[in-house]
Amino acid sequence: MSVIVAVIAGGPGAVSRLLAAEALRRAALDAGHDIAIEIGGDDGVRDPLAAARIAAASLAIEIGPQASGDPRFAGMRRYGATLDEVLADAGAVLRRALDSPPAGGRRIVAVTSCPTGIAHTFMAAEALLRAAAALGDEIRVETQGSVGAGTKLTGAEIAAADLVLIAADRQVDLARFAGKRVFHSGTKAAINDGKALIARALDEAEVQGGTVRPDSRAGAARARPGPYRHLMTGVSFMIPFVTAGGLLIALAFALGGIHATDAAAARSFAGALFEIGAKSAFTLFVPVLGGYIAYSIADRPGLAPGMIGGLLAALTGAGFLGAILAGFIGGYATRWLNETLRLPRGLQGLKPVLLLPVLGTLFTGLLMVYVIGRPVAELLHLMTHVLRSMQGSGALALGLLLGAMMAFDMGGPVNKAAYTFAVGLLSARVYTPMAAVMAAGMTPPLGVALATRLFASRFTTIERESGLPTAVLGLSFITEGAIPYAAEDPFRVIPCTMTGSAVAGAISMVADVKLRVPHGGVFVLPIPNAVTHLGLYVVAILAGSAVTALMLGLVKARLATPEG
Repeated sequence: MSVIVAVIAGGPGAVSRLLAAEALRRAALDAGHDIAIEIGGDDGVRDPLAAARIAAASLAIEIGPQASGDPRFAGMRRYGATLDEVLADAGAVLRRALDSPPAGGRRIVAVTSCPTGIAHTFMAAEALLRAAAALGDEIRVETQGSVGAGTKLTGAEIAAADLVLIAADRQVDLARFAGKRVFHSGTKAAINDGKALIARALDEAEVQGGTVRPDSRAGAARARPGPYRHLMTGVSFMIPFVTAGGLLIALAFALGGIHATDAAAARSFAGALFEIGAKSAFTLFVPVLGGYIAYSIADRPGLAPGMIGGLLAALTGAGFLGAILAGFIGGYATRWLNETLRLPRGLQGLKPVLLLPVLGTLFTGLLMVYVIGRPVAELLHLMTHVLRSMQGSGALALGLLLGAMMAFDMGGPVNKAAYTFAVGLLSARVYTPMAAVMAAGMTPPLGVALATRLFASRFTTIERESGLPTAVLGLSFITEGAIPYAAEDPFRVIPCTMTGSAVAGAISMVADVKLRVPHGGVFVLPIPNAVTHLGLYVVAILAGSAVTALMLGLVKARLATPEG
């Protein structure tokens, strides 16, 4: 018999917490274990654990993100789980908790990375560092951000590690982790509950380059990179080209006016800037998108087929839509060829440098020229025409949709779908969706930060103190700054942020604001010609932030015992 203590914590959902507690209690009693369960929530703490009870326990189960790192359990064996896991199968959670290794002494190395390499990368790293510290484990995290790898892992650290945890939304090179137990996850899982992610990783990790453990096949299959991660890898490599090109085009118009694109201005400094930005950077970003999607799927042999297919998409007018298709076709075709072609050992070296690039490029190129290029070009032309002709109610609807998507999951797949759509249209010189998307992406953190000042009694001391950093993230177009508030109270915060972002996106679209730069927040707005109708654009951002803040003030209840 084991003596167990458990804490169930969280925001709204008192009924779910009670049901989870009863399910866990029944599972423990059926297995012959002694368990005491503390239930916390907005309405206070029910059945608080006594210090003597904790001292006598051999295992602590922490359920919900707010329970993670409880100092009362320092030095104890701990296991973290989500409320949904307990409700789905409390017995399985209990068995995993009892089978979990003692906390402390485990050596973990991790890599975090997101498509833009700005917010999720570092938020995930910080969450993993906190979680490992709470568990008593040793961890080193390498952040693969927008300027390359930070705190790069050494060979000695990798060799000594018991676990490799990859928390990334794009493809990460795994060659250096051969022979180690590796677990894949997105950044959001780390941000939302780092302790639960580490526990799951320890249970489901598979040997890189080896065979999958019999009990982890399902988890490993869920964790393998899929189409979304391949797309985000392409987007992450594409963004620097779009940013550089957009800023240089804006500077060209700032210095040379509307005639910067004329043939007579070709030898001027403004003409040179336009040549670099529009005719070089913007031409390159389409094949780069296709190339790195294929690279994510098939590694280096896929780079040439994807990039050449992307260039054909640009030449045929298929644009970013064609490049996405070329990337997936080139990547999967090359990977299939790699798995299918069987050569004598002495000729294996020909596959990656000769056979795979040539055959993959031939297959992808022929499809782009004869099958895909023209129809996709027509589709892109139609979409561009419709977007340019959108006025009044059409622009309003698109702005509302894009705005709501940006705030729905704040950096997740829905957010990135809206962002990728807007960025891709820059190559077709359609700039209004980009403006709407950036305004809508700035609104959630700005609105939340404003609410912490206007309605301080609705927020804890920590939330109020985090208001200023959250506002800075919002000004920088880092929507993820609002994630901690949304994770704490999703059913109240997310509808408020979606409404405010929808308002900001709608105002921006209706005002016909055009933005040539895909990132930077308020710091790119002073650049001449980077954004049109600057005054109305600021109004859109302020209006969306105000709507978010006022709604939060209405729907969030005052704290029962105000802090600070």
